[in-house]
Amino acid sequence: MADSLLLQTKRGLVRSTWKRARKARPQLILSRRPRRRLGTLLRWCGRRRLRRRLLQAQAAGANWREGSCPLSRAAAAQRPKTAAPSPAPSPTPDEDPAEGGSATLPIPPLRPAGPGRALLLLPLEQGFTFSGMCRVTCLYGQVQVFGFTISQGQPSQDVFSTYTHSRLTINAVHYSMPEKSKKEMKREARTLLRPHLNQDDRCWLMKNFSPLCSIVMLENLKTSTVNFIISHPGLSYIFVQESPTFQINSEYFALRSVGIRKEKKKNGLRLTESALSALEELVNVSCEEVDGCPVILVCGSQDVGKSTFNRYLINQLLNSISCVDYLECDLGQTEFTPPGCISLLNITEPILGPPFTHQRTPQKMVYYGKAACKNNYENYIEIIKYVFSSYRRESPLIVNTMGWVTDKGLLLLIDLIRLLSPSHVVQFSSGRSKYMPNLTPDYVDDMDGLYTKSKSKVRNRGFQLAEFAESLEFADEDKESPLMFTGHKLMCVQSDFAFRKTPRNRDSHNRILRDLAVLGYLGQLQPPVPKPLCPLHGLTPYQVPFNAVALRILHADVAPTHVLYAVNASWVGLCKILDDVRGYADGPILLAQTPICDCLGFGICRGIDMEKRLYHILTPVPPEELRNVNCLLVGAVSVPQCVLKGQRGLEGTIPYVTTDYNLKLPGASEKVGARETEATYQERLHPKPKFYRKVN
Repeated sequence: MADSLLLQTKRGLVRSTWKRARKARPQLILSRRPRRRLGTLLRWCGRRRLRRRLLQAQAAGANWREGSCPLSRAAAAQRPKTAAPSPAPSPTPDEDPAEGGSATLPIPPLRPAGPGRALLLLPLEQGFTFSGMCRVTCLYGQVQVFGFTISQGQPSQDVFSTYTHSRLTINAVHYSMPEKSKKEMKREARTLLRPHLNQDDRCWLMKNFSPLCSIVMLENLKTSTVNFIISHPGLSYIFVQESPTFQINSEYFALRSVGIRKEKKKNGLRLTESALSALEELVNVSCEEVDGCPVILVCGSQDVGKSTFNRYLINQLLNSISCVDYLECDLGQTEFTPPGCISLLNITEPILGPPFTHQRTPQKMVYYGKAACKNNYENYIEIIKYVFSSYRRESPLIVNTMGWVTDKGLLLLIDLIRLLSPSHVVQFSSGRSKYMPNLTPDYVDDMDGLYTKSKSKVRNRGFQLAEFAESLEFADEDKESPLMFTGHKLMCVQSDFAFRKTPRNRDSHNRILRDLAVLGYLGQLQPPVPKPLCPLHGLTPYQVPFNAVALRILHADVAPTHVLYAVNASWVGLCKILDDVRGYADGPILLAQTPICDCLGFGICRGIDMEKRLYHILTPVPPEELRNVNCLLVGAVSVPQCVLKGQRGLEGTIPYVTTDYNLKLPGASEKVGARETEATYQERLHPKPKFYRKVN
């Protein structure tokens, strides 16, 4: 008897909960098939969870039948799970949200404002974390995105929040309040909003207006570069990932029209106290420096947040100064160029996205040709000297270094500190990273680098550090001051950076990021929106005669008879050397040594015409710059596989792709002369599409 009563009670609870879900069906706007799926998903435990959330929402004073948002987990944890629903207390006159109090707004802070537009009303010190891309305009107040402050009246900013990096957050920050009455402030706000919004939207904002609120317009954003990236199979997930949701309301459709998705706050960027303290000190030093501009070197092991810190620091500096110089010394994960480059840039615009969304033209760039400098350290140091000689010391310099900080990598880092003589060294460490000694001035003085000696050996052997500076190619006005390491201030930052990389998937993840950087660079070939995308094989390449440029393979020794096979369908650096190559009647012209020369851009050698002796180069470099190119450098950086395999509109065999590939041929595997492993043997038995090069 008791069991039957208990069963009836459970059935009553289930039916009551399901009844409420059916009443909310018009607001959910579900078709018949999703309703069946919902009934399948809502098992007994799911129904209990739904009933508990509905009771919590009702206890908080929200009407779940009107599609209100449920309580957050933190708010739900404050109430017992078995608490009976109680009416929400009415706000007292002193707790009026419109007067700038900390109470949340009685309506959702986001409202659709037309096709592809949404209004965001942010109370003070509240944020909105999202994924996707949009154009952000601050209509009233002041907000901050990734450290960059956007105030009312300033230009709109394009923001890219991707799943490959931490999601970005739009935070409402405090701004100066003029001594005006609330009525005068409302009148001023109406004047600012009138050119952008209709009357209904303005009334909605004025109803919930507060002097401490910030009003933001989110607009749908389309760029040719992003359209080109997501056109390749498997890359559309980078910006927006669809997931099932039970909250289908006006806010959901407003965000969807903009092209973004609301994310949990824990998925957003979080900086530790030590990182925030270092940022504040570096900004103050850069803005108040009297004796000269600071040189800030950022170092640490892999995946501790160095690049994220650099972007945040650049954005913070651009709030106060007009430009920031940036020296890229990390070959594998470059910030503004394709991989394999050492470059110097002058940054004047904020960085509000990952590297593949802001590829830029450097002030000085050299193509190293590989994603790591192992086994060729001397050339790496010489290139950094050459690029660093263009720094004019007119603005703060941020130096990004590699994540290789063990063995010879640490000695190479000590050489860089002595060479660049930074004023501040920001050293990142984490509980999951490899051990790295603190690079204090005393430690750097007492340690030998790969090419420099410690201070004690310099004193004992009579070795002057100025001898090391003789090989530097500084400008004439900078040669008067000898290279002398004067010490630096060490700033240790404990990183709690959350990342998905593990030792197993780190290489594949980094390779994907490098491919995205190459795709971002190739996206400059596409016509501006709203014109449709054009496949790369449909674009017209430049014709370059054999005797107009010299060739050099950077990463391997290739026989002269096979050089053209290596160049065809390859990623090439378009460089300018001092030697004159116009005196040769025929070609190709091969260089015996690797030159250290300026790289003006990159391209793809789409084909080679042996009859007319022409290279067909596809590149976004403008023609006026191409006139200075007289050298093509080919390195280990390759064209992404998705570009070769995803050639649309072609019939028959895809060029440069084959399944008939013999891994036993010399040089066919990744490591020449390496013993065939079990994985290689299985791959030979079950071949996958590989790439080859041919001469047309």
